[in-house]
Amino acid sequence: MNSFYYYNPTKLVFGKDSVSKMGNYIPKDVKKILLHYGKDSIKRSGLYDEVIEILKNNKIEVIELSGVEPNPKVSLVREGVKICKDNNIDFILAVGGGSVIDSAKAISAGVYYEKDVWELFTEGIELKRALPLGVILTLPATGSESSSATIVTNEETLQKLGLESDLLRPKFALLNPELTLTLPNKQTFAGIVDILSHVMERYFTNTTDVELTDNLCEGTMRAVISNAYKLLDNPNDYGARAEIMLSGTIAHSGILGLGREEDWASHRIGHEITALYGTTHGVTLSIVLPAWMKYVYKENIDRFVRFAKFVFHVDSNDKTNEEIALLGIEKFEGFLKDIKIPIRLKEEGIPYDDFNTMAEKCTGSGSIGRFVKLSKEDVVKILEMAK
Repeated sequence: MNSFYYYNPTKLVFGKDSVSKMGNYIPKDVKKILLHYGKDSIKRSGLYDEVIEILKNNKIEVIELSGVEPNPKVSLVREGVKICKDNNIDFILAVGGGSVIDSAKAISAGVYYEKDVWELFTEGIELKRALPLGVILTLPATGSESSSATIVTNEETLQKLGLESDLLRPKFALLNPELTLTLPNKQTFAGIVDILSHVMERYFTNTTDVELTDNLCEGTMRAVISNAYKLLDNPNDYGARAEIMLSGTIAHSGILGLGREEDWASHRIGHEITALYGTTHGVTLSIVLPAWMKYVYKENIDRFVRFAKFVFHVDSNDKTNEEIALLGIEKFEGFLKDIKIPIRLKEEGIPYDDFNTMAEKCTGSGSIGRFVKLSKEDVVKILEMAK
């Protein structure tokens, strides 16, 4: 096990009544809030009215910025930064899924930065100060509600880049599984793939003596998979929705990666697909992860054998380690097919003529990944396998 530092101050408030408690968690000195959200879904559900009433009862002035799209854009972030500066905003409240939260975090980072906020994503500048924010989660997927990272897209340069700082961890996150009951199936299951990917990026490691977090990772993956099947049978299963929502937070809170070297190559490749084609993040991962697995499994076959046995219960009798490992990957692909999420580029209509461009942008002058270091040529081969 490696040495590590861990810090996560986000207060998690979970349950059907969590939103009603919001006034207890907004700092008492807050006078002006930027309410940041996507489109009209929070108004149709009644959540918007509930939030506005709570804020008014707490004598907080509300300035709104809506319009966050999937894969949040830096242009809207810049608009949010200007609004916060011009109106002396004290706090940001993000109501939505990972895209809304990431957009809010990027605004938070940019408020006290004197130059263009995009420089924080491209120049490796250490964040010194950020505007505090809170979250009402409506789509479990990214884990951004308690993570230290934000990822946004520059629509001019077609770059999708991240920024990480403990200053970006929300002060609180309100998690009510009932808010997810109206989600379309594709959003629900793409989010589930995203959750699993956050576990897998930590699980596939060469670090030894990590039995505790191995078990935590495997238990989280099993819980997500079993409850995904429950939602296939009954999308209104509150218990399954609750399990998925909590799993999404746990998966990306940092707990599962303690003492482990993490990978993140599949995410990097997926980001390039999204940057070029706007593909849903969870879908890029359902396409890339199986191909990545098939490309790297021989480098540490014992890790993939463990994955097959303890996540998908593959029977190891009379089988070689390679057969067990490949069966585990096959079971994972079978799960993705069962939840009707694409596992090939052709299923999303993604062309094959930009592989070199994606690989070059992805790896730069070096490599990506830690489980196996991948060059530009490796990334191209993985994309070929994902056709």
